[in-house]
Amino acid sequence: MRIHFKTDYRQDLQLFADWQTFCYYLIAFVAAASAPFWLGEYLLGEMTYVLIWVIAGLGLMILVGHTGQVSLGHGAFLACGAYMQYNLIEAGVPFLIAFPLAGLFAGVIGALAAVPALKMSGIYLAIATLAFGIIVEDVIILLEHWTGGIEGVYISSIMIFGIDFDRYAGGLEPYAVPGHNFYWLCLVVALLATLFYRNLLRSPTGRAFIAIRDSEVSARAMGVNIARYKTLAFGLSCFFTGLAGALLAHFLSAFNYEAFLILISIQMLLMVTIGGLGSIHGAWFGAIIIGMLPVVITIMREEISSAMGLGNFTIPGLDQAVFAAVLIAFIMIEPLGIYGRWLKIRTWFQLFPLAKKDMFKRHKSYLKTERMR
Repeated sequence: MRIHFKTDYRQDLQLFADWQTFCYYLIAFVAAASAPFWLGEYLLGEMTYVLIWVIAGLGLMILVGHTGQVSLGHGAFLACGAYMQYNLIEAGVPFLIAFPLAGLFAGVIGALAAVPALKMSGIYLAIATLAFGIIVEDVIILLEHWTGGIEGVYISSIMIFGIDFDRYAGGLEPYAVPGHNFYWLCLVVALLATLFYRNLLRSPTGRAFIAIRDSEVSARAMGVNIARYKTLAFGLSCFFTGLAGALLAHFLSAFNYEAFLILISIQMLLMVTIGGLGSIHGAWFGAIIIGMLPVVITIMREEISSAMGLGNFTIPGLDQAVFAAVLIAFIMIEPLGIYGRWLKIRTWFQLFPLAKKDMFKRHKSYLKTERMR
């Protein structure tokens, strides 16, 4: 077991506990940054999709994991960011200006939507956000002039300082594949969002979010303005989600309201739950599972069919059924998610042979309704 003996308060402000931890993350960053040079076009596209999910997951994690507010309508804020990005780009606004404005628009809409929901919590808040998501779907169809209605829209390519960042733009032959610029753009945004989130948790605002999550009564007794910080949490959460929606618009190129149905909101909530509520790692792990698991299932099905001589034999809905079964198994077997399971394994090895069997029997809950049982 490594013991960190701190001798200065400034050590608590460090992003990494020690140099060994820093090296681990540096290796992961180098591997991710060099992915276009050793991945094919298909897998690079899937990795780009995962990075977009990471940004959206970080946004939802602020609200669900660190403030304790359940949302089933975050797909609506993906749509807000995507359609605002489309309108700004088509109006000739440069990407470097349009991109943050799209996130800001989604954040403002989220903060306004949070005002009538401040008195709600638990299942009631979930129902309210679900209703908001359904309303936004109808609004997208009605605002046909800006959203393309049912037919949808086609967004132009990203140009930054004369460099094409389109998903299908050519790569640096023969080392990279098409889409490497867009992948690096998504990677930079995901890393910046992670660093901002990491610093947010160490700030008084982040500590207020956690206090509200653990106990609103105690937070109010300590002088935390519950209404203000809940609204701020909604705004920041929707801001990140809007940024993800803007990138998703460029990833899809052509899209309509069906890209942001309520199923996307449920999938986002599953993502942060499976990854591990209350941790930045959980957003990354959940995005990897949600983004890559369907690909792995498809590849395994094709390999098994080929090995058994079944050719292109398929069962309609099989991939979705296996995907859903795996997600249910994650939730039933490990309530703390993938990151929670990793912490248990790491602690067991650190304490071996002194680790006790039931040392993780009591699981921490993040929902007020669960704490009151």
